[in-house]
Amino acid sequence: MIEVGDLRKGMVIMYENEPYRVIDVNKHHMAMGRGLVRTKLKNVKTGLVRDVTFSSGDRVPEADLTFRKAQYLYSDGDHYYFMALDDYEQIAFSEEEIGDAKWYLTENLEVDLLMLENSPIGIQLPNVVVLRVVETEPSFKGDTVSGGGKPAVLETGLRITVPFFVEAGELVKVDTRTGEYLERA
Repeated sequence: MIEVGDLRKGMVIMYENEPYRVIDVNKHHMAMGRGLVRTKLKNVKTGLVRDVTFSSGDRVPEADLTFRKAQYLYSDGDHYYFMALDDYEQIAFSEEEIGDAKWYLTENLEVDLLMLENSPIGIQLPNVVVLRVVETEPSFKGDTVSGGGKPAVLETGLRITVPFFVEAGELVKVDTRTGEYLERA
């Protein structure tokens, strides 16, 4: 059981005996009462999206997921293909099922397949991926004095803010949970 205050995007829970992926979580605190946790849940099997409000302190069961190691192969535009490393089975997910994870997928990246009742329901990315900067403004002497950063486009199309000293062609580490620059690779 997991407390609703600990729910995060991407988690899979059981609600009314069905598996749901948490799409969004908003916490609201009341002055003289219990807080509310408003969630947007997507049924893993049917795709139905529901708005559900829990009271602070409520508990929900976490879905019984298993994990399989897999490797990202390629995308044909509509689907993303992965190969399970234990039996070389190919598994495809639609762009909608992959969601924002598409911005971090590079060829041969190892991920965990999320399995519910022996059926793949999604992927879990590593916490940090290495991506190449393909486009960013050139830096000038003295830029580092002001702090901050500049916009950059990475090889997957992801747009992030990088420090002024990062140039096009360099490899950078990106946190997949927040989408933020961590360091040069």
